[in-house]
Amino acid sequence: MNKNRLEAFSDGVLAIIITIMVLELKVPHGSSLQALTPLIPVFMSYVLSFIFVGIYWNNHHHMMQLAKKVNGKVLWANLHLLFWLSLFPFATAWMGENHYETWPVVMYGCVMFMAAMAYFILESALKKLHGPDSEFANTFGTTIKDTVSCLAYVVAIGGSFITPWVGIACYVFIAIIWFIPERRVEKR
Repeated sequence: MNKNRLEAFSDGVLAIIITIMVLELKVPHGSSLQALTPLIPVFMSYVLSFIFVGIYWNNHHHMMQLAKKVNGKVLWANLHLLFWLSLFPFATAWMGENHYETWPVVMYGCVMFMAAMAYFILESALKKLHGPDSEFANTFGTTIKDTVSCLAYVVAIGGSFITPWVGIACYVFIAIIWFIPERRVEKR
């Protein structure tokens, strides 16, 4: 199967996700700068999630550059990823509107962790489809960033029960390490 429809659909879904997230930013009542103060947690949550959506879009784009074909398993794996990404607006809004309280921060981490697992499943499905000796399989594989970010999600989720700021710090850390796209793809 041709990969073009998968790419176009994924790009469309990601654009809608960003649109939904920005629509959660409500206009303050009042014209002073102080009227913006209650919106700071919502805005910061939006910024963090926007960066994560951008990271997923960049890495998905790079992955699809090396994919030569897709099959039914890849299509379902991609939908699985899009499902978890589609929960970003909910998790983002809940966390921001509740000023980083424990359960919203935990839920945010769970959604992020599941999105990371779904991305791994998509990558694995593409590796299997292209074969163990393919350029795709030789380019993609578990990296230190993968391992560190999965561990950081676990620490974030558990640590948020101690203080939600452990979770927030871990999410920011993960965003920082993934901000730069994968060099192994750009080298190919």
